[in-house]
Amino acid sequence: MTTLKIHNIETAPEGSKELLEQSNKANGMIPGLHGVLAGAPELLEAYQTLHKLFTSSSFDKEELTVVWQTINVEHACHYCVPAHTGIAKMMKVDDDITNALRNETPLENPKLEALRNMTLTIVRNRGHVSSEDLKTFYAAGYGERQVLEILLGLSQKVISNYTNHIANTPVDAPFQKFAWEKEKAASV
Repeated sequence: MTTLKIHNIETAPEGSKELLEQSNKANGMIPGLHGVLAGAPELLEAYQTLHKLFTSSSFDKEELTVVWQTINVEHACHYCVPAHTGIAKMMKVDDDITNALRNETPLENPKLEALRNMTLTIVRNRGHVSSEDLKTFYAAGYGERQVLEILLGLSQKVISNYTNHIANTPVDAPFQKFAWEKEKAASV
């Protein structure tokens, strides 16, 4: 049961109608998350803008997936983990990467594992990272720009993950087959 209204184009506040139309055009549907965010037009716009900016960052499709899913799993987002599993499949990201992220097991690629670890460090320590953390991340082939871009991805994920926790947003039909719960992840 949701605790916040999931809007459609007809029920959304005026400032969200065009944003939902764009979402429908881009996705072939209005994702439930977007319907909830539509209750505050500025929040929906912020989320969509952050998404566009993050996908335009220096990260490739695998790295975007690592940042998104690391945060989704850490925040135990019942909606975003399945959604980003489906998105990763659409982006043709290797299933081994997605499965490791969902199951919280190390990634085989050392550079991607360094990205996962830095993302976790930032999330768990609320941005407090050590010089050693940065040195390790830089040694893996990343730089200051990527540290800052993780913050961009985290900003997007805080909006979606926290909204989904509050709203208990139902997982959209195309992603239901990728259902996930944190406590069951280790046994998957």
